[in-house]
Amino acid sequence: MRGREILFEFQRVGNVVKVTAIDAETGIEASIHGPVTAGETLLRINATRRLEFVMRRKGMIP
Repeated sequence: MRGREILFEFQRVGNVVKVTAIDAETGIEASIHGPVTAGETLLRINATRRLEFVMRRKGMIP
């Protein structure tokens, strides 16, 4: 999602991290869960992919 600002929220719950990606323009959110050991970069990539999927289903991006 080039050119779009995405905000990330990380919440650790035991050995799992919940990552919420939020499109700054539309406010659409998507969340994923991953292991703490996955690393922030991989969690951001996966959360961004999930957000893209949600926005495509809503017709917000081609």
